Amino acid sequence: MISADLNIILPEIVLAVYAMAALILAVYSGKDKLAGTMVWATSALMLVLAFWIGTTGEGSNAAFYGMFNDDPFSRFAKVVILVSAAAVMVMSEGYMQRRGLLRFEFPVLIALASVGMMMMVSAGDLMSLYMGLELQSLSLYVVASLRRDSAKSTEAGLKYFVLGALSSGLLLYGASLIYGFAGTTQFSGIIAAATEENISVGLLIGLVLLTSGLAFKVSAVPFHMWTPDVYEGSPTPVTAFFATAPKVAAMGLFARVMHDAFGNAVSDWSQVVALLSVLSMFIGAIAAIGQTDIKRLMAYSSIAHMGYALMGLASGTELGVNAMLVYMAIYVTMNVGTFAFIMSMERDGQPVTRIDALGQYGAKEPGKALAMLVLLFSLAGVPPFLGFFAKLAVLRAAYDAGLAWLAVAGVVASVIGAYYYLRIVYYMYFGEEPDEALDGGRSPVLMGFLMGSAVIMLVGIVNMFGVEGAAQAAAVALVN
Repeated sequence: MISADLNIILPEIVLAVYAMAALILAVYSGKDKLAGTMVWATSALMLVLAFWIGTTGEGSNAAFYGMFNDDPFSRFAKVVILVSAAAVMVMSEGYMQRRGLLRFEFPVLIALASVGMMMMVSAGDLMSLYMGLELQSLSLYVVASLRRDSAKSTEAGLKYFVLGALSSGLLLYGASLIYGFAGTTQFSGIIAAATEENISVGLLIGLVLLTSGLAFKVSAVPFHMWTPDVYEGSPTPVTAFFATAPKVAAMGLFARVMHDAFGNAVSDWSQVVALLSVLSMFIGAIAAIGQTDIKRLMAYSSIAHMGYALMGLASGTELGVNAMLVYMAIYVTMNVGTFAFIMSMERDGQPVTRIDALGQYGAKEPGKALAMLVLLFSLAGVPPFLGFFAKLAVLRAAYDAGLAWLAVAGVVASVIGAYYYLRIVYYMYFGEEPDEALDGGRSPVLMGFLMGSAVIMLVGIVNMFGVEGAAQAAAVALVN
């Protein structure tokens, strides 16, 4: 029995053991001497694990009496998490080396956070849910304040820690209420107690508190207050990581809890999720308009995009989960390319994040500007780019589930949000040239990710590289 359970969680064991071994090796070999090698080794291991999980997993399995699920849904999320984490680390290595920020803690903490994220999307019990969530969060608190000589970075880590502790308290209190009224912490037992006809007030309050804690992790309004400050204050590679893998893990956990634990009471939670969705879309779209820092703008952009992903979840259907998974995969790809561009914004070797610094950038760097234009149009949901089809999928799921008002709200918010993406394009091609132009920024790694993401946004409309089929299988496994 135990050997079968260990075999199911083998990818997590491998990554956790590697992280601990790398930590010991780095400490005893002079700490930061191996930091660059560890980044590449950790990225390579994550890609190998993603290939392993994506190609060898079959069917749906459970370990440790249902506390851990290995099914197509968790495997899809894990592949996206591992690939995006590896991509961000590869992008970050050169950037952090040049600024003296690369320390051995960075790849170790990213690896441990990834183990927590893999645990989150496989959780089948409130206790395993919390274990994964806290392992991810504790790692990210430290990563946010990695730049110890920066007041902004320290502030970002502290804000994230304090507000994260508050959200964990809400989540724990909700979990305790659910346990008290359902009599079990296992999702399979909770779903039997929480039905449309017979759901107690205590379970409903527990569900709302649990949802509040999860909404903080996806930075959904009104639990978004940490996002702009943490995005701006953290080193740019850390911000890129926050905007990718943890978002997929949090949305995967959100969907897992809603469908596996409360799948028989869809009408009770879909209203709450729909409210979170519409608030996130509009606050994210409107608040981003006045931003002058591109990292803060991307923070509000992420809030709005989580609103669209939550729209798919709010539908409570298989189509909605499918649309949400496809949306998250496309969103991560767009963000990897966008942050590759932001990391290349330098003046005299120092990072620049002001939007007006991009004045006339298209005349100096036409290739990079065009790639960024494609990504920005895709983020805005402009056809025929891949981002348009991602938004179309969640809008259709909401409409088919009888949430036509939410779909209409999504279209309106998308039109509002297009303004701040187009404003960046305006600066690149028609804006006033700054007194000091940006450096060329010829990092081949960053150029590769920027161009690759832009090409995917174009080529993906013909063939989504198997993502659509995998997302469909994942949705079927979760909902049915």
